[in-house]
Amino acid sequence: MREVVAETRTHRSSLIQPHFCLPKDAGSEAIASMPGIERQGLQDLLKTVATDLKLGIQSVLLFGLAGDGAKDATGSRSAAPDSAVTEAVRALKAEFGDELLVMTDVCLCAYTDHGHCGVLQDGEVLNDPSLPLLANMAIAHADAGADVVAPSDMMDGRVAAIRGGLDAAGHTGVSLISYAVKYASAWYGPFRDAAASAPGHGDRKSYQMDPRNSREALREAALDEEEGADMLMVKPALSYLDVIAALRDSTLLPVVAYNVSGEYSAVKAAADRGWLDEASVVNETLTSIARAGANLTITYHAREALREGWIS
Repeated sequence: MREVVAETRTHRSSLIQPHFCLPKDAGSEAIASMPGIERQGLQDLLKTVATDLKLGIQSVLLFGLAGDGAKDATGSRSAAPDSAVTEAVRALKAEFGDELLVMTDVCLCAYTDHGHCGVLQDGEVLNDPSLPLLANMAIAHADAGADVVAPSDMMDGRVAAIRGGLDAAGHTGVSLISYAVKYASAWYGPFRDAAASAPGHGDRKSYQMDPRNSREALREAALDEEEGADMLMVKPALSYLDVIAALRDSTLLPVVAYNVSGEYSAVKAAADRGWLDEASVVNETLTSIARAGANLTITYHAREALREGWIS
């Protein structure tokens, strides 16, 4: 009876598994701050995704690393036709076709030598000069075969710039998930280690959202919806379940939540010490995100949760 009357269910089709792509053909690197997650070369990525597909993980989100000596002031490598992400997209679509939904993160931070998400001048991130660079990155991913691009930079107007660039390049069928509500959060630490994307100086509070604000989140999301976003994301998830719920009530678009690296690693660390039951906590975490109103959840737990039967 308890199962029959349950109001919220988490399904494997709603989970998106992130991947960190190395700019090489093979090999993997463990990420110390994210147990169970690796940076992977192309062949290793293909094997991992093939296994994940058998578990029912149909969607991936790709992040790229620039490689040694490949970073510069404007993140020019981000739009290269042979970047780690574009190579991964081509290979994944060639191998799995429409069985796999391939999403790519669009941001300059992993490719700039200063680690910020836009063009930097005299210590200030310049919004408008960053927009064409982001659009070019999204177009490069679409050219390679990406189904969805997901700008995470938080520059104002980037959704319109990317949508316009994609359409002009003939990619009218490529969807756009906007990181519409991305907070300047302390929960991103392990990710910045994984992607080598921490800012060299300063922080990102001038372009990411203030954790104290929730009405602002709805304004940000509404602007991105007007500019052509197909889905709206809230990041992080657990500290902002109220924002997910508010956004769900304010839009008819699909809502995506990002269960971020710090949330993942905190559970792993506590479980490793025997302080909590990981299976139960992950199930409860994913259920809470869905209950708040998220249609899709990006989570590093996706693979293990399905493999170990933590969610049905």
